[in-house]
Amino acid sequence: MRITTLKLSNFRNYENVCVEFNPGVNVLLGNNAQGKTNLLESIYVLALTKSHRTANNKELISWHNDYAQLKGLIQKRLGNTNLEIDLGKKGKKAKVNHIEQAKLSSYIGNLNVILFAPEDLSIVKGSPSIRRRFMDTEFSQISSQYLYNTTQYKKILRQRNNYLKKVQYSHKKDEIYLEVISKQIAAFGSKIIFSRLNLLKKLEHWAQNIHSEISQNAEKLTFKYLTSVNLDDNGLTTDKIYSDLLNSLTNNQNKEIHQGTTLYGPHRDDVQFLIDERNVQTFGSQGQQRTTALSLKLSEIDLMKQETGEYPILLLDDVLSELDDGRQTHLLNAIKNKVQTFITTTSLNGMTQDLAEKPAIFNIDNGNLSKNN
Repeated sequence: MRITTLKLSNFRNYENVCVEFNPGVNVLLGNNAQGKTNLLESIYVLALTKSHRTANNKELISWHNDYAQLKGLIQKRLGNTNLEIDLGKKGKKAKVNHIEQAKLSSYIGNLNVILFAPEDLSIVKGSPSIRRRFMDTEFSQISSQYLYNTTQYKKILRQRNNYLKKVQYSHKKDEIYLEVISKQIAAFGSKIIFSRLNLLKKLEHWAQNIHSEISQNAEKLTFKYLTSVNLDDNGLTTDKIYSDLLNSLTNNQNKEIHQGTTLYGPHRDDVQFLIDERNVQTFGSQGQQRTTALSLKLSEIDLMKQETGEYPILLLDDVLSELDDGRQTHLLNAIKNKVQTFITTTSLNGMTQDLAEKPAIFNIDNGNLSKNN
């Protein structure tokens, strides 16, 4: 898939922009704070209905305006799709082919994107919550069922946590209600864990191949999913995960009431990246951590193609400056003639010589775009 046309109105520092993109590589060139990342963000918002930089939609609307609009024409193997996001005081509307979508699961997946920015090194080095967010964001694009399960799970989790806090202070609990809501959270939680295990295994396969190439077969990268559920059973099913998770919730009910929060479930899980069976986060060098992050991001391209039949769009936000020459060359070689790519940079600096085809270069100056001929 690729985005052929993008129209922005009152988005960040873009007042009124309509631009047609190259099906291959598009370089967004300009000094800092001119709007390069804003343009990448607009494509991300068009795909996922939310920003990777802020949870407040008002920040996406330019100063002195009450609304913002993003439109994109998406080209796929089976035809074109018009996407639209309207942001205003009353919230946001997402439209597919001019028809408003009542559910996110009906919208997300029409445009799949992979964002790679310097802060994505935190997927390897950062907290478990960052890795959970990574899984939920990427897997939701691949599977509408995964998106639905995570949406329902978060909703029920909030209800259960609120009730646990209420019992904590009132010392009165409704056993039947707690049993029902615990079964609900175990039902959705078990489906999320099962899906994560399945998709992580596939992601690991692609990441291993990429990591071996970068390290010249000197290292082996593996993933390990960390959860309270027993994963030793080879015939693992959602039913077995459900039973194990529900037992944990039931047996530790008093502990959860005491702490006022749900202590078991996918919202507490993590994924560990290992090089030669050693935790990269703890024992990996900075170079190994960068290679792991790069392998992980590039492996998403192949996983999405495998699962959806379409290559995603790749957004590279100032990431080339964070990679040494070897990793930068590997990244650019990996995207040749494969995926539509958007690269932000302050300087071309020899980058174009690593690309098989001539990229489209857009100069960005204070929210104004001009294309190099």
